[in-house]
Amino acid sequence: MPYPKVQSVEAIDDHTLLVTFDNTQIKTYDVTPLLEKDMFAPLRNPALFKSAHVEQGGYAVVWNKEIDISEYELWRNGQIMR
Repeated sequence: MPYPKVQSVEAIDDHTLLVTFDNTQIKTYDVTPLLEKDMFAPLRNPALFKSAHVEQGGYAVVWNKEIDISEYELWRNGQIMR
């Protein structure tokens, strides 16, 4: 089953993303656990973290060529907004 694509993303603090999917669902995603991995360590820099944007096609949230989080991960592990 395909997962909803990312429609928009906003960094709402220094480690949380607010992600809107193309099915209108909105979720938050805390990247804190990922910061222990080398690939994601640069996201400890608040300026870089806040530069998050949606990859063309909505398949991921990206920061640069090396750092991205897939729509699958965001959908499966994001928390539904209440």
